[in-house]
Amino acid sequence: MTAMTSRPVLNRRLAEFGTTIFAEMSALALTTGSINLGQGFPDTDGPEEIREAAVRALRDGRGNQYPPGPGVPELRTAVAAHQERFYGLGYDPDREVLVTAGATEAIAASLLALVEPGDEVIALEPYYDSYAASIAMAGGTRVPVTLRPHEGSFRLDLDELRDAVTPRTRLLLVNTPHNPTGTVLTRAELAEIAKLAVERDLLVVTDEVYEHLVFDDAEHLPLATFPGMRERTVSIGSAGKTFSFTGWKVGWVTSTAELVTAVRSAKQFLTYVASGPFQYAVADALRMPDSYFEEFRADMRAKRDLLAGGLEQAGFKVFRSAGTYFITTDIRPLSESDGFAFCRSLPERAGVVAIPNAVFYDHREHGAPFVRFAFCKRTGVLEEAASRLKTLAP
Repeated sequence: MTAMTSRPVLNRRLAEFGTTIFAEMSALALTTGSINLGQGFPDTDGPEEIREAAVRALRDGRGNQYPPGPGVPELRTAVAAHQERFYGLGYDPDREVLVTAGATEAIAASLLALVEPGDEVIALEPYYDSYAASIAMAGGTRVPVTLRPHEGSFRLDLDELRDAVTPRTRLLLVNTPHNPTGTVLTRAELAEIAKLAVERDLLVVTDEVYEHLVFDDAEHLPLATFPGMRERTVSIGSAGKTFSFTGWKVGWVTSTAELVTAVRSAKQFLTYVASGPFQYAVADALRMPDSYFEEFRADMRAKRDLLAGGLEQAGFKVFRSAGTYFITTDIRPLSESDGFAFCRSLPERAGVVAIPNAVFYDHREHGAPFVRFAFCKRTGVLEEAASRLKTLAP
């Protein structure tokens, strides 16, 4: 408490959100000299030609001053073309596309715009930590529906999802490909989600930032492509995950003109605008040939397999991700059950940092034995991490 007031300084809606586990684990990596496989950012930059496009924009004076509130026209046009090219979704770049300061702002602006105090928001648990904070800031009530381990992956119980909907439910918050589990929702699962949203007249916000990182037989299917969903879905994308420029903070929203206008009404009072020169570079990036996306996916799949193999040799039970750049593991075969304690001791024991999945759960007991590792790192780094982790083998 301060001398000015007996009330806590921090808004009570945010009281449960202290320093993130990512900050704690990254600090631990620095102090112990450990390999950081906790936070999900690449350790190499994306394509050189895209970096040079940003340099040209800076030198040419494009974006050095405030860009237009909805985003530069070149990027909005490129986003619309990307949605048409990959998914057959047509959007008007002037009315149905909004550029944001990364996907995190897109999520926050969407929830602040569409959720009122007392509204319930259903989110698939475990979930990216900003979901909970954004729902809280909007005054909503989060209702988790838990993805559960089943035959080597985490699956959605559609009956549980349907039972979670009440007259107070306003919105479904869906993430596929899913962080942290690596699950990619199937066509059948998405069809049932769409059917439920239409039946109960629900809005849907879909976080699709890992859309180009799907492996093996998995397929990314935007929810907006399903019957009745184009008019009720806010889709969120990001350049950071697809082009490995996470520091540029360029994301976007695509939806109907009505929903985009609502999201922009909230977004304009957050950053207003951001990332001016980078927007021009991302416009170029979205026009990269199919070969870029195929090679990017193949490279990440090889890295997934490398780290997954090392984790299996170390004794973990591995859920081999179908998408994203994260692997979830079960630590119980190592005679461990507390993910927090395990991750805090791992730097000293093996010189590697990971994240306990329990931080992504409301029902923390459901996530207690699971630990997430990021494989979006250089091959040599992953090989060294795998070698270090072998010391844990029973």
